[in-house]
Amino acid sequence: MPYDWKQRSDSAQELHLWPHNSLPPRGAAAFILMVFAFGSLPLIAVLGSKLMWGLLPFLLISVAGLWLAFEANYRQRRVLEVLTLDPERAHLVRHNPRGPAQEWDCDRYWARATMHEHDGPVPHYVTLQGAGREVEIGAFLSEDERIALYDDLSRALAR
Repeated sequence: MPYDWKQRSDSAQELHLWPHNSLPPRGAAAFILMVFAFGSLPLIAVLGSKLMWGLLPFLLISVAGLWLAFEANYRQRRVLEVLTLDPERAHLVRHNPRGPAQEWDCDRYWARATMHEHDGPVPHYVTLQGAGREVEIGAFLSEDERIALYDDLSRALAR
């Protein structure tokens, strides 16, 4: 699961949420190297001719485009949400890949988790309500992970 509960002290706990990356950076590098290697195989037939210099830039552009796409994807997925629950407060901080962090703070007694099964932008959309605001949490998780997150949040907030 791309979230983890951490016990900070006897009464405070933290929930860290992050997007799941199905392809780690080493796997992406291996894939790009494989694309370059298999793209270079047809160039062996025209090695030493002017045709090779006509085809080589297209291979290099495609490999560079693939690398840039992977980098942009990894940059967009650098999201971290931290929910801190102590006896009095519930505090959520979302660290965005670009821009400032977003924060939500509420009295823990009034904080509650809500699941919007069909009304949200994604199925089983999970929000936290309190202090007159409703904020999303874990929108980048898969549907099954959001259902499990809602159950964990409901139990943690009920304590």
